[in-house]
Amino acid sequence: MIDVNELRKGVTFELDGHIYKVLEYDHHKPGRGKATIRVDVRDLRTGTRLKKKFNSGDSVQDIRLTFKNAKYMYNDGEKYFFMDVETYEQPSLRGDILGDATKFLTDEMEVKITFFEGAPLDVDLPTTVDQQVVQADPSVKGNTATSVTKSVTTSTGLEVDVPNFVEAGDTIRIDTRTGEYVTRV
Repeated sequence: MIDVNELRKGVTFELDGHIYKVLEYDHHKPGRGKATIRVDVRDLRTGTRLKKKFNSGDSVQDIRLTFKNAKYMYNDGEKYFFMDVETYEQPSLRGDILGDATKFLTDEMEVKITFFEGAPLDVDLPTTVDQQVVQADPSVKGNTATSVTKSVTTSTGLEVDVPNFVEAGDTIRIDTRTGEYVTRV
């Protein structure tokens, strides 16, 4: 069992037969009474995002997860297929379960797949990914007095705000945790 005070972003637990991964964590201590812990979680089997509220002192069931390194192979519109780099097995996950992670996946990308009781549940992406810009509005001369940004579209369909000097054809590095531009590669 895990005390709810130990829940943090990325922790996985079981509650009422559902497996949840913590996306956001907030500990609130009022002037009087018990502290409350509010968490945004994602059900790893259905992909549903929920808000849960616990009282200090509550506990949830800890689960044992296994992790395997894999490479992203392809998607068929509904499922995303990966290849285990050691056994060459090809586990797949539905796009609705992966959520926003689908916008960062590129061919042959190395990821870590989370398994529970032999079934794939989630994908851990690298901290940053490099993607090519396929569409960018032209830069306007004279817009350099302040830090001007513009929106570009990458090869996976991800829209990112970037500095004005980034053009179509450039490769940019994106932080997968926030979806923000890091640098031009």
